[in-house]
Amino acid sequence: MPTDQHGSIRPGDIYEDCAFHPVLCTHVEGDHLSGISLIDASGPRGCSLSHCGVIKLSITDVLAARSDWPTYVVRRKAEFEAEHPA
Repeated sequence: MPTDQHGSIRPGDIYEDCAFHPVLCTHVEGDHLSGISLIDASGPRGCSLSHCGVIKLSITDVLAARSDWPTYVVRRKAEFEAEHPA
């Protein structure tokens, strides 16, 4: 379960991007974050702090995602849609 909102994401922190990947933050510039996926090592992955719904994650969140990636994505999508109705 995500730990908090994006308020203080810095290089070295872990965040969830708009594709629900846990990402190790490597760079922050203004509204833009970039980093490397902790699921498949894809990168650079980029998101907007104000437009992508980025959230900060804990190591526990990453372990949950890696233990059952398909289930994690389905659950997070449902949680996101409940929090952000169309």
